Amino acid sequence: MFHYCLMCSIGRLKLQWLLGPADFSCIEINFHSNYLNLCCSVYISEAYDPLDPNGNITIKWDIKSWDPDGYLAVVTINNFQQYRHISAPGWSLGWTWAKKEVIWSMVGGQATEQGDCSKFKGNTPHCCKKDPTIVDLLPGTPYNQQIANCCKGGVLNAWAQDPINAVAAFQLSVGRAGTTNKTVKLPKNFTLKAPGPGYTCGPAKIVKPTQFMTGDKRRVTQALMTWNVTCTYSQFLAQKTPTCCVSLSSFYNDTIVPCPTCSCGCQGTMSQSENCVDPDAPHLASIVSNSGKNNLTPLVQCTRHMCPIKVHWHIKLNYKEYWRVKVTVTNFNYRMNYSDWNLVIQHPNFDNLTQLFSFNYKSITPYGTINDTAMLWGIKFYNDFLMQAGPIGNVQSELLFRKDKSTFTFEKGWAFPTRIYFNGDNCVMPPPDAYPWLPNTGSRREASLLATTMVSLVALVFYAFA
Repeated sequence: MFHYCLMCSIGRLKLQWLLGPADFSCIEINFHSNYLNLCCSVYISEAYDPLDPNGNITIKWDIKSWDPDGYLAVVTINNFQQYRHISAPGWSLGWTWAKKEVIWSMVGGQATEQGDCSKFKGNTPHCCKKDPTIVDLLPGTPYNQQIANCCKGGVLNAWAQDPINAVAAFQLSVGRAGTTNKTVKLPKNFTLKAPGPGYTCGPAKIVKPTQFMTGDKRRVTQALMTWNVTCTYSQFLAQKTPTCCVSLSSFYNDTIVPCPTCSCGCQGTMSQSENCVDPDAPHLASIVSNSGKNNLTPLVQCTRHMCPIKVHWHIKLNYKEYWRVKVTVTNFNYRMNYSDWNLVIQHPNFDNLTQLFSFNYKSITPYGTINDTAMLWGIKFYNDFLMQAGPIGNVQSELLFRKDKSTFTFEKGWAFPTRIYFNGDNCVMPPPDAYPWLPNTGSRREASLLATTMVSLVALVFYAFA
């Protein structure tokens, strides 16, 4: 997503995006004489993320044994995305069978619908649908219905944040499928919802069979057949409007730069006005209690930006060899408690981060050795749970940076981040010309010295002719 402003003469305006498909969302229009000041956001519909270029969710399908009319397989879902996780109510995986396959039984997961199994006499399959949808089982499932890495309610953590819990798995017995590598046909049209849209899955591809180590680590077995499916994320597909915005402030300027107006929508539109709550309205508690928690449709506090999440970056203090920043994340969504939230911040001084207070930190280096991107997230059982909108609906921390004399400056917005993500979604930044400016005291002193010199010269001239 790119946020930018342009100035053009009033009349016919034609925009052409040369790098690929995009969606133009104009958020602020101002008229100045014969000119139109147009502030827009461009959302690239491509799934490529420059801060996580190799991030994806890989679905691995391993056939472990043959049955009389099919096979037994273990399906593993690996979240290889550095900072994008799948929160409650969790993932759902779908596909279309290539032939007339059925699922006889499942462990660690279940199909959401059984379908029409009237053709079967005696044993009834677990699912007879041509296009089944599979979901994870909930925590607390009986042990005889579990396998390793199952039963987390569909929640998958980000790879950089918690790699142990970035994996999910389930086992299924497939019938009417063929009993050899040549007769088995790969499923098609894979879909992954997490929990809503956003992921696009490619076709299944046969790969080298997976190898497994036995419990005593003295024997290696391998799958009879393995195929992979790769799914990539697009913020534009997940939600056409942004989900977060950024505001800025500093100790050297009284100006607080707010989130751009209508960053995530405007109060005047029908869709937004129905999901906007005045925090000072009477009976606020009853409105919120009837809205339902963890609903995918936000119920946000009425603000100028209308975003569920706001991230505030404040330059707090300036020392001789260090400088300090305060970061605050505020939840304006009455329907959502964000568990295991994370921030990704891009700033050129992260290679000089000295100390971090009350957040976890991990460096992300998408550009090789350049350390300018950091991932921040809450401490378990302390502030990893971002409460819904209200007095306690925020988390905050402070960052202490060491100054590198060759690069450090407060001028031209260098001390502010260039990009911020919340839970993997790119946040709307203020336009660069609105950043808090550093008072140019040096030029003012020069002007005062020049004025003093001119006055002295004039006085001398008048004195000479007196």
